[in-house]
Amino acid sequence: MSARMLFMKQSQLFIPTLREMPSDAQVISHALLVRAGYVRQVSAGIYAYLPLANRILEKLKTIMREELDKIGAAEFLAPALLSADLWRESGRYNTYGEDLYKLKNRDGSDFILGPTHEETVTALVRNEITSYKKLPMSIYQIQSKYRDEKRPRYGLLRGREFIMKDAYSFHATQESLDETYLDYKHAYEAIFERAGLDFKPIIADAGAMGGKDSQEFMAITLDRSDLNHWLILDKSIQSIDEIPTTVLKDIKVELSKWLIAGEDTVVYSDSGDYSANLEMASSLYQEVVNEVEFAELKKVLTPDAKTIREISHFLKVPVGQTIKSLVYNADGQLVLVLLHGGDELNEVKLKNYLGVDVLEAASEEEVFEKFSAHFGSLGPVGLSEEIRILADREVADIKNAVVGANEDGFHYLNVNLDRDFKVTEFADLRTVKEGEISPDGKGTLKFSRGIEIGHIFKLGTRYTESMGANVLDPNGKAIPIIMGCYGIGVSRLLSAVLEQYARITVEKTFKGDYKFAWSINLPASLAPYDVHLVPIAVKDETTMALTADLQKVLEAKGYSVLIDDRDERAGVKFADSDLIGLPVRVTIGKKAPEGIVELKIRKTGEVIEVSQSELVNTIDSLNK
Repeated sequence: MSARMLFMKQSQLFIPTLREMPSDAQVISHALLVRAGYVRQVSAGIYAYLPLANRILEKLKTIMREELDKIGAAEFLAPALLSADLWRESGRYNTYGEDLYKLKNRDGSDFILGPTHEETVTALVRNEITSYKKLPMSIYQIQSKYRDEKRPRYGLLRGREFIMKDAYSFHATQESLDETYLDYKHAYEAIFERAGLDFKPIIADAGAMGGKDSQEFMAITLDRSDLNHWLILDKSIQSIDEIPTTVLKDIKVELSKWLIAGEDTVVYSDSGDYSANLEMASSLYQEVVNEVEFAELKKVLTPDAKTIREISHFLKVPVGQTIKSLVYNADGQLVLVLLHGGDELNEVKLKNYLGVDVLEAASEEEVFEKFSAHFGSLGPVGLSEEIRILADREVADIKNAVVGANEDGFHYLNVNLDRDFKVTEFADLRTVKEGEISPDGKGTLKFSRGIEIGHIFKLGTRYTESMGANVLDPNGKAIPIIMGCYGIGVSRLLSAVLEQYARITVEKTFKGDYKFAWSINLPASLAPYDVHLVPIAVKDETTMALTADLQKVLEAKGYSVLIDDRDERAGVKFADSDLIGLPVRVTIGKKAPEGIVELKIRKTGEVIEVSQSELVNTIDSLNK
């Protein structure tokens, strides 16, 4: 039921629906948000949330406030316009990147539009809290954030202005942070469950936020293969089997037009609890016992063969017998990275392992100066001990390998670890592949696309040390405050919901043809109105009297009601109703004089006739 108990006439509500999908949309959530009159773009990456979208956002905010109240978090509100001086203190003013909106006031002082508020809250606490006795403390806000995205796209999923719930906790001990971190994890799970989302909490990279432990919450986006998920059948169709194959083919074509939303790949076990972002995912490593005898080291000519595939083909050796050599510049130092020839480097793992701020592929000039060869001919044999060599764990299993000879156009055959080259350190540096064994040994890894909707971090003292935010401990010693940070992309949630609740409604016409159209099937917990009353003959007194009676009865029971009082054809009203996506549509039509209405259940497409006296009880039963 809605928190705001009121009704609204559709003629008075700003819902500018469109007949066709917008041509610039690439994902279905963006297309439907625009077509159904939920949002409008004001400029690139900046959107206005129209009344229906705003009501959903307010419901999401209410759910968040209720769950965060339970864990003792207090709401506050910080300014969006921030002094650059605080970001200089933390070091992020120059390192955050081009996404940071920078501006000056009339006096020439530097300001930014806040993309996040770690520095602001650290300064607030630094100036007000001096003793451990006032900790722990947890505060949160819900406000707009600003990031100058180079290429804003996918509607609300990547914009320049967006709504975010950001929370911050402050602690004197690591144990206290660990406890609050779990509180937020459970609160987030409750929030997303109440929002009706299919989501997974996954191991994640902290990225530019800093800190150590972090966990993302990903809304799973489905592929296009399961038509049973995507279709809502009209009352005239009993099952999907009745739909002609030509129509089903057209539906599949329509589905294929839209990109699968989500810029992240979620890796999860098909029979265990493991889940992680692809950037952080691991698989089970099992050492291979290889009793092959070491063969004699040989240098061979490999003209015009530079890639692993070319080398494998030219030398007629399997890819699994090759070692890939990559060179990276890590905070100004060159590092050689070795991988199994069939693997791809996971740069996030490498950067985290090295603990560096800047990691980038070395240039041709840097490589030639150090190795006397170019890319495609590099390898670990005969290198100076000053060069740091990192290798993925699986490199240790390769015997009689093929590597570059550090001479253009040449490779070594029968290269073996310890005999021919040394490795400074072994680590998990590869990108996992679907079908590998989960790192906990439970099941195999599966991939799916996901939309990041929440992220929690253990920041530690990343900000408090650089900004001098200390408290006195029980012994009177000054210690840096330990921090946690917890974010939810509120406006992103709106897109995530649409991605999961978009549907195609299929109906059979009176001529026996089949037609289909996109519709929205919002969960009851988020729908902007609970019930859509659709009187067909708005100039008929009996019809409108019954409509008014139903509206009063529904409101008395706590339901919010949208009344389509427009003088439009029934087809127009039904099409708009499907687009808007309210859970229940009540049509007041020809049987209005008998007190009988038609009730359509959005999520199933089921249509039933009920009497005026039974309407509320029927709707109540649907919400149980």
